[in-house]
Amino acid sequence: MSDTKTTTKEARHKRAMEKQKAAVDSSIEAADIERGVALLLTGDGKGKSSSAFGMVLRAMGYGMKVGVVQFIKGEQLSGEELYLRDRFDKSDFYQMGTGFTWDTQDRSNDIAAAKRTWVEAERMLSDASYDLVILDELTYMIAFSYLEEKQILDAIKSRPTEQSVVVTGRGGGSALRDIMDTVSEVKDVKHAFTSGIRARRGVDF
Repeated sequence: MSDTKTTTKEARHKRAMEKQKAAVDSSIEAADIERGVALLLTGDGKGKSSSAFGMVLRAMGYGMKVGVVQFIKGEQLSGEELYLRDRFDKSDFYQMGTGFTWDTQDRSNDIAAAKRTWVEAERMLSDASYDLVILDELTYMIAFSYLEEKQILDAIKSRPTEQSVVVTGRGGGSALRDIMDTVSEVKDVKHAFTSGIRARRGVDF
C-alpha cells in the first residue's frame, strides 16, 4: 500500500474515532442520575446466571457487599457457590435447595421452599448495606405462581436507592420488564447439549 493510501486510511480512521468519541462523551455527560440500577437477564440462551456472577466478582473487587439468592438451583453445589462461599466474609449466599422443579415434582413443597427463600431475598432488598443483590432464576417463581408477582415487584421498586439488583431467568412477564432499568435477552443460537454433549463442569455448572 502506498504512503498516500495509508495516510488517507489513517485520516478516515481518525475522523471516525473522533466522531465516535464525541458521541460517547455526549452520552456520558447526559447520564447524570446517580443511583442503583435494576437489571433483568432473560432469554432462552445460556449465560444469564454466568453474567450475573460476573457482576458479583466485579462488585466484590470493589469491596462491595453482595447478596446472592438462588431459586430453583441448590440440590447440587455449583462452582459459583464452592468458590464464593468461603470468600463471602461480608456478603451472603442463599439457595432454595430443592433442585429443579422437574426433579422434585412436588408443587406444594416447592412453593413452601420458594416462600422461605423469598424471606431472605426480601431481607436483602430492604437492607441498604447491600450494594448488589442477585436474584438468580427468580423469573420462574413468577411464571409458576410460586410467589406473588406484586410482592416481588414492590420489593424491587422500594429497595434502597443506592442498591442494585440483578434478576435472571427466562420470561418473567411484562410487568417485571417494565420496572427494570436494563433488560438484556440472551439468545439461544446453538447449544452443545442439543448435540448430545453432556453439561461440562466449570462451564455449565
